[in-house]
Amino acid sequence: MFTSIIGKMLITFLISMVPLIELRGAIVYSQVVELPIITSYIICIIGNMLPVPIIYLFARKVLEWGADKPLIGKFFTWCLEKGKKGGEKLQSKAGRGLFVALMLFVGIPLPGTGAWTGTLAASILDMDFKSTVVAVMLGVLIAGVIMMVLSLLGVNIFL
Repeated sequence: MFTSIIGKMLITFLISMVPLIELRGAIVYSQVVELPIITSYIICIIGNMLPVPIIYLFARKVLEWGADKPLIGKFFTWCLEKGKKGGEKLQSKAGRGLFVALMLFVGIPLPGTGAWTGTLAASILDMDFKSTVVAVMLGVLIAGVIMMVLSLLGVNIFL
């Protein structure tokens, strides 16, 4: 089933939704399985953006609720601390330019700087919903272009 083009696209879509891997890993995967790059880019953008409103509206509340629970407390606390550190880093560098800082934070494809962490950080900083979604979307678009170019260069080097 997953050897068909639809199966490969579905896996690409799902990978782009996974925290820490996100679009960065999904685009690379799509090129390894030889999917069309523009189609992959669009699928990855949609998959990476789909969780953003949910993360913004609920993640902080769920993480705060679970931080003191057995079994999940350590992981939830780690997530909260990661979001808080990301938010503090953004705010210290941005000052009043928080929108641009969030966009660049999400857009530069480094580990831990994707849509999940950026959205959680914006939520912790009480950045408004619309600005958060737009900044994260622009960052995801930028990261997608960077990863697309890097993937194409990497794939072409080995061909």
